[in-house]
Amino acid sequence: MNTTILASTLLLTLLLAVGLFFFIRASVKDRIQQVKLASPETEESLLNQLKQYFDQRAYQVAAVDAATNQVTFQGIVRPSWFLAIFLTVLAACGIVCLSLVLSILFPTLTKVFLGLVALAPAAGLFYWKKAERLEQVSLKLESASTQAPGDQATAEQSLVIVTGHRDELIQLQQSLKLKPLL
Repeated sequence: MNTTILASTLLLTLLLAVGLFFFIRASVKDRIQQVKLASPETEESLLNQLKQYFDQRAYQVAAVDAATNQVTFQGIVRPSWFLAIFLTVLAACGIVCLSLVLSILFPTLTKVFLGLVALAPAAGLFYWKKAERLEQVSLKLESASTQAPGDQATAEQSLVIVTGHRDELIQLQQSLKLKPLL
C-alpha cells in the first residue's frame, strides 16, 4: 500500500482517537446553568410543587435563606449503566481502528496492538468513578406582574431562578410545565 495513504489514514485515525478521548472526558463534566422559569401558580404553591419534585428525585433541602427567598437542594447523581457500557464499546471500537492502522504499518506488532483493546473498559470505569457526585440545585422565588399589550389587567405569576445541572433543569421544566423567560 502507498505510504502516503497509510500516513494520512494514521493521521485521521489519531485525530479521531483524540476526539474520542475528549468525548469520554466530557461525559463527566459539570454543565451548570441558570434559567428563569415562569409559572402562573402562587409562590407558595410553586414552592410546594418544587419541594415535592425534588423529594421524588431524592434531593434533600441543604439550605434555606428566608431573607432572599432561596432554597438549595442537594442529592447524589448516580452514574448510568448504559453510558458506562456505551463508552466502553466506543473506546473498544476506537482502539480496534487504531490497532488495525498500526498493524498495517508495523505487521510484526499486530498482536500487541490488538491487545490494547483490553484497555477499553478503562473508559467505562473512568466514567463510573467520576460520574457519581454530589449535586446542588439552587432555587430563588420571586413574584412578578405581567400585562398583555393593549390589556389593562395584570396577571400575577411566580418566577423561579434555578441554578443546577443542565439535564436536571430540562427535566424540571418538563415535569412542572414551567415556561422559560427570555
